[in-house]
Amino acid sequence: MSVLDVLTYPRATLRKKSGPVQKISEDVKSLIRDMKETMYASGGIGLAAPQVGVSQRVIVVDVTPYEPEQEPFALINPEIVSSDGDVESEEGCLSVPGLVETIKRKERVTVRGLDEEGKEVEIEASGMLAICLQHEIDHLDGLTVVERLSPVKRGMIKKKLVKAARNQT
Repeated sequence: MSVLDVLTYPRATLRKKSGPVQKISEDVKSLIRDMKETMYASGGIGLAAPQVGVSQRVIVVDVTPYEPEQEPFALINPEIVSSDGDVESEEGCLSVPGLVETIKRKERVTVRGLDEEGKEVEIEASGMLAICLQHEIDHLDGLTVVERLSPVKRGMIKKKLVKAARNQT
């Protein structure tokens, strides 16, 4: 297992829709182990494969700091099959360091995907788990929290983040 580099906004990989995993190979299982290690090392509660430069539909989630009864897990090819209600919450993102903004999400979601062994699973989620699942699936669809902001705020943040990225190179 190894800690991978987390890509930061405005990297193009973060804005690209990820392709589905065709076969749960040993490479995919290794990616999941590395993503978990990276998520923990970075202090996150979720991580999507595009954040580590892999354009595949794989996420890892561990919301136990907020919901101790929820076990950590990985999902392959996750999709939101239903949602209900609206909620606003403060969100940060490992790919947008230092940004914490109020984001509007669905209050409850049902997500379907495959577990690490290829078994189909369906998760009915609310609270932090629902928010985290939506956030990570957004990454698979090429969206970051920046795209979830109002147009005015998004414009201000984008300029700031692009300028910061230029200054790092």
